[in-house]
Amino acid sequence: MPGPVRTCVGCRVRAAKRELLRVSVGLVGGRKAVLPDPTGTAPGRGAHLHPSTECYDLAVRRKAFPRALRCEGGISAAAVGEYLDSTTVMDPTRNWSNSS
Repeated sequence: MPGPVRTCVGCRVRAAKRELLRVSVGLVGGRKAVLPDPTGTAPGRGAHLHPSTECYDLAVRRKAFPRALRCEGGISAAAVGEYLDSTTVMDPTRNWSNSS
C-alpha cells in the first residue's frame, strides 16, 4: 500500500488513507457530535473508517468513535450515518475483512 495507512475504527482493518473516510468531533446545535470530514482538513483529532454502512454500524456498536476521538460522554454519530447513506455507491458485496 503506497502512502499513509490508517485503521478503520469499525472493522479494524488497515487500509490506505485515501480509501477511508475521516471523521472528527464538531458542534451540532451546541452539542458535540461526530462529523464526516471527507476533505480531511477539519481541525483536531480524527478517526478513519471505510465509507460503508457496515463499518459505521460496527463502530457505533463497539462505541469506537468516543474511544478513538478521546471524547467523553455520549456523542452522536448520526451525521456520519446520514452522510454514508447519501454517498455510498460502493459494491455492497465488498468484504473489508479480506483486504489487507
